[in-house]
Amino acid sequence: MTDPKPTEPEPLKRFYQSAGVGETGEGATVLLDGRPIRTPARAVLAVPHPVAERIAAEWNAQDDVIRPLTMPLTRLANSAIDGVSTAIEDVQGDIAEIAGNDLVFYRADWPAGLVAAQRARWDPLVRYGEERTGVRLVLAAGVMPVSQDPRFAEAIRASLPAEPLPLAALHQLTTLTGSALAALASADGTLSFEEAWAAAYVDEDWNVAEWGEDAEATARRAARSRDAEAAHFVLTVQRS
Repeated sequence: MTDPKPTEPEPLKRFYQSAGVGETGEGATVLLDGRPIRTPARAVLAVPHPVAERIAAEWNAQDDVIRPLTMPLTRLANSAIDGVSTAIEDVQGDIAEIAGNDLVFYRADWPAGLVAAQRARWDPLVRYGEERTGVRLVLAAGVMPVSQDPRFAEAIRASLPAEPLPLAALHQLTTLTGSALAALASADGTLSFEEAWAAAYVDEDWNVAEWGEDAEATARRAARSRDAEAAHFVLTVQRS
């Protein structure tokens, strides 16, 4: 699982003393020196109160400059409000499409240690997907595409949230793990975040155990983990 190194925008100097939480007619918002923040598209940032508290903590944690890559919940909320809110069906369709080619369907046939590691982490997710949708799933060795029963993706899509913030969080967790099933199982409490994240990195963890750690890959994974954990937090708030 490799990704281009993210490019951080030119940092903006910190222009406020403190961040706090206020109330709007649509939910909680974040206040910078008493003034509500807005999204890049100038919409009111209205989110559930626990999410607003953590977004405020992200702003308070900034030093002399504001670094957006260290603010995963802020970025996720902006994406939900400015982007996902106007593309609900498209985002749902994207998650369903990923589900149809889920990471856990594609298995190694050697070496034995990797095969066993995949089975341990991924077989429970396959069973979860079958129980959730009532559709029998097909596994394949290697990377050649395998066709699933169309009812599987349809059932996944029908179960997805229509609210922008949880849908954005679920989409983010799906793309970061490569597994809609891991994201959904984490969202509904079937798996912990740590279990879902470990499922996404079975191959990489096996390679690290065999060949050692790569510092750049470890740093990239840590950054992705922060974004994934932020998405999982939103889904936990939504569930509660």
